[in-house]
Amino acid sequence: MGKLVSNVIGSITGANAARDAANQSAEQIRQSSQAAAAASAFRPIGMTTRFGTSQFTREVDPRTGMPYVSAAGYTAAPELSALQNRLFGQFNPLLTEAENISAQYGALGPSAARLMSLGEQYLAQTPEQAEQDYLTRTRALLAPQRETDLANVRNRVFQTGRSGLGVGGTTTGRLAANPELAALYNSQAQQDLQLAANAIQAGRERQTFGAGLLGTGAGLLGTQVQGQVGALSPLQSVLGLTGNIENMAQMPLNLGLQIGTASLPGQTAGAQIYNQGFTNAAQTQAQGAMQAAQLNSAFLNNLIGSAAGAYGMSQMGGARALGSSAGGLGSLNWTSPLSGAMSSMGSSFGIPVSPVSNAFGMNPAMTGGFGLRI
Repeated sequence: MGKLVSNVIGSITGANAARDAANQSAEQIRQSSQAAAAASAFRPIGMTTRFGTSQFTREVDPRTGMPYVSAAGYTAAPELSALQNRLFGQFNPLLTEAENISAQYGALGPSAARLMSLGEQYLAQTPEQAEQDYLTRTRALLAPQRETDLANVRNRVFQTGRSGLGVGGTTTGRLAANPELAALYNSQAQQDLQLAANAIQAGRERQTFGAGLLGTGAGLLGTQVQGQVGALSPLQSVLGLTGNIENMAQMPLNLGLQIGTASLPGQTAGAQIYNQGFTNAAQTQAQGAMQAAQLNSAFLNNLIGSAAGAYGMSQMGGARALGSSAGGLGSLNWTSPLSGAMSSMGSSFGIPVSPVSNAFGMNPAMTGGFGLRI
């Protein structure tokens, strides 16, 4: 009953037309927003160059209706693919060769370790210790010859009867000595001075030699590393060439992405339009529903007021006549048959209907009805 009355009144007042127009406008805004968002979505372009072709797979989200890229790939040109296959075939042989060369250079490692250990031993002595060691070893080497020379001089002096001869004595304390023995001792003393000078040089040379051993060992280690790294150079060259070929094959993919990236600002704008469109659609629909409700409410209030007034005026005369013929029956209450219908329509639209109070001598004599006082 309420729905039927609402449709009838909505048709009369134009509320239905306003509601339908609002709904249609909201749907149009929603559709146009969705179309704008879809038009501004990210769209990379499939490209074909001399080096290959790119492919992009596009799908539509069933929930939002928005297109998106679900997969991407590229296909190298046949010539590039054939070249890559040949280069791939060289990987294993080049790697085996690099391993063999690396093993050969590995033999330098133990030799370098020994040289460096020896150099550390030489450098473990200070220069002074090295000098003393030099003097000790040299004097031990010269000692037998010096003893022989001293014995020969003494024997010769004795044979010639000059063993007691002493010359060179002075009053200042210098003792006299045998000339031949003095010459021998002076010669040995001069030799000791030369040995001392040689010991200093020998200490320095020992330090230099130890440092040289360390440097040679380090050089061998460096040669080992360089040789092992160099052994991989052919393989690295082939890998680099293969990577360059792969980059050339990727050029169509990169070009397509660059072109698609230019639409990213539009994609963002489309998402904003999409969201704003739904918001506008919902607001428009709500405004239409409120306007329709206001029209229905205004119509019902006017209708109830007019109906109550019309029934009150038309029944006043009959009520007076009825009162006169009653012969002093007193007050007569009369309920309008329209009051129940008005209350029913009011409750159907959620609008309270109140009885008209004391208009033209009318007052509510019964609950929900209209009374007439005679």
